[in-house]
Amino acid sequence: MTDMASFREAVTAWAAGGGSDRARELAARLGVRTVVLLEGLSDVAAVSALEARRGRDLAAEGVCVLSMGGAMNAGRFAGLLGPAGLGLRLTGLCDERERGYYARGWERAGAAPEGFFVCAADLEDELIRALGVTRVEELIRAEGDLRALQTFRRQPAQQGRAPEQQLRRFLGTKKGRKISYGRVLVGALPRDRVPAPLDGLFAVL
Repeated sequence: MTDMASFREAVTAWAAGGGSDRARELAARLGVRTVVLLEGLSDVAAVSALEARRGRDLAAEGVCVLSMGGAMNAGRFAGLLGPAGLGLRLTGLCDERERGYYARGWERAGAAPEGFFVCAADLEDELIRALGVTRVEELIRAEGDLRALQTFRRQPAQQGRAPEQQLRRFLGTKKGRKISYGRVLVGALPRDRVPAPLDGLFAVL
């Protein structure tokens, strides 16, 4: 069965230097109208978690959520998929320090410059601030990672850092942890505490 995963694979292959025919065919067959360009898989996990919480089926709505493997690829993907390429509507989510990659990519692709949403530092920072340190620590305990966090906090490099900074850094210390906690943290958000960039993204989908 052809699904949105096939379209993502075709676009990724195209961006890596392959042909465009498969991506074009699938975009038409699946009725793709919008692409959400994300930096990495942890962002995809967070978006997918909020999609489930809100009872949405983005693929069925013609929305493709795509990890680019880094913000530096924003120009490439925007060019292939946006007005100058497949003609799809572009939106996305990025870290503040990566805003320039998105802005330049959107501009070169002929897309609306306000079409993406920017996290203050990154999405993990937004989620930690929305939940608060105590709640995040409770979730880490529930996931069985409290001892690892305590060991991490005793490292010399973590001394003097704010708890929020320690938590944010901790999530990136083990492969797959950011992806796992992307789902966990979004799943624990009160309905009225969804970070503005993530809430704004869903508002336009």
